[in-house]
Order: sequence, then structure tokens, then C-alpha cells
Amino acid sequence: MNEFLVIGHPELLAERQRWLDGLMRERRLSDNTVEAYERDTRQFLTFLTGHLAGPPRLSDIRTLRPADLRGFLAQRRKGGAGARTLGRGLAGLRSFLRYLERNGLANAAGAAAVRSPKQPKSLPKPLTDREALNVVTSEAQLAEEPWIAARNAAVLTLLYGCGLRISEALGLTPSAFAGAPSSLRIVGKGDKTRIVPLIEAAREAVATYLKLCPYPIAADAPLFLGARGAKLQPAIIQREMQKLRGALGLPETATPHALRHSFATHLLAGGGDLRTIQELLGHASLSTTQVYTGVDSARLLEIYDRAHPRA
Repeated sequence: MNEFLVIGHPELLAERQRWLDGLMRERRLSDNTVEAYERDTRQFLTFLTGHLAGPPRLSDIRTLRPADLRGFLAQRRKGGAGARTLGRGLAGLRSFLRYLERNGLANAAGAAAVRSPKQPKSLPKPLTDREALNVVTSEAQLAEEPWIAARNAAVLTLLYGCGLRISEALGLTPSAFAGAPSSLRIVGKGDKTRIVPLIEAAREAVATYLKLCPYPIAADAPLFLGARGAKLQPAIIQREMQKLRGALGLPETATPHALRHSFATHLLAGGGDLRTIQELLGHASLSTTQVYTGVDSARLLEIYDRAHPRA
């Protein structure tokens, strides 16, 4: 555990080693996690050595203030540590202090009072245009029953062609498609209603499914049915998407929800404005939609790195 590199009073270091041993033996944390916690606490004790003008003792840990922990996080941030690294480091320190508290050696309240750094939003993982088109075609579906293959294609086409959440697609009824409409009225999160354009490919996919479906479906009943005639469950589509990933050589990030991400990203790349995309996705806040600008920028930089002679 690189103990010889740690600065601290022997009694404190012995407790730290017992805590690390317990993480591996009792909690069975992975070697990588234990190694990260060892490194984080080593850095913290090194910080305290400079902060207190001497190697820290257990008595110093007992009197830790939130300001001491914030000072450590500020120093790490100045050294280039990102929000995820700082968050993990604080989690390790809290675990160590809780261990000391359980043994009557410290008070962990100071660490609990320190707010974890706000984590950056991870960028959605859209499919490329070609990957998305390959997924939604009926020819790509792997189901043996033609009507089930048509059903899967129709659901996936609605996710990509209209930007629907899977729950929204499975909540549709046949009446939504009566009279070949040009748009769909979608009730999304928080019962918020929005209107989305219904492209011809989606209309045709649903019509093909309805033509082949062996079960009668009432106008106000769930549109998409499972193999036994009950309402289709999201897990079925998720499993079908998993099979398609293997068949088409797609990454693990190619999920049904990734088709919704692809819808937004491809619209933005094609010149769509954020406000319109916000409305189409049913986002309550524009800041939620703005994450797609990061996706598009990342895609453009990737193309630049591959294609520009000076990249």
C-alpha cells in the first residue's frame, strides 16, 4: 500500500492500514478501488502535514473542520484534479473517518458537512446516421415471427424518427395513427404534452405492424403487444436491442434510449435550433437540451482529428 510514503503519526497510520485491510477482506472492494482510496488518504495526510506544520495525529483527525477538508479539495483542484476524482477522494476520506468514528477515534461529522463536487453531465452516446438506420429497418430485426419483427422495427423507428422515450412509444394507442396524421400528441414526463412530427417512415412501420399483428387491438388500447397479446414491456425492446448490437457490431452504448439521443444529435447537426429540439424532446429546461451541443462539438473534433492534415 506504499505505506512508507505516507506522512503521519504511527498510531494514525496503523489505523489507516487496518481500515484498508478491512476494505479488501470484509467489504471485498476491488483492488483498483482500494488502491484509489489508499492514494487519496495518503494525499490527504500529506496535505495535513503541511497544513498543520507537522505529521498529523489521531487527535488532529478528531478535531478536523469542514474548512480543512475544503482546503484539501481546493489544493487538489488547483493541481488539476477533476470533479470525479475529487468526488471519489472525498468518498474515500468519509469512509476512513466513519471507520475511525465507529472505533471511537474520530468524529465524521466534518466530512459529512462538505458537499461533494458537482459532477459534469456525461455526454449522450448517439449512433451514427448509418447505425441508426440499420437498427430501425425491419430487415435488421431478428425475431422469427414476422409480426414481432415488424413490431420491433415500428417501436425503434418511433424512438429514432420522433425522438420518443421508450415509455412514450409503448404508451401510444392505434387512435393516435387514425387518418394518417402528420404529427403525434405525446404525454411525457410530468404529464407534459408536446406535439412531434410523424415522419412517413414511422407511419409506414406502424401500419405494417398493425397489418401483421395477429391480435385485435381496440382504438384506445395499447398499440404494441407482446407475444401473448399483453401490453409490450420495455425490457422486451431492450433485449431485442441487445441482440441487434451483437448482430450489427454496435457498441454497448447502443440502447433504445440512444436512438432518442441520435434523433436530437442528428437534428442539431442538420441545422436544427436548440429551442425546437427542446420542444420535440419534451425537455422542461433548455440546459438539458444543451448537452447535445457538446456531442456535436465532440463529433466535429473527431472528424477534424481524422481528416485534417495538421491534426
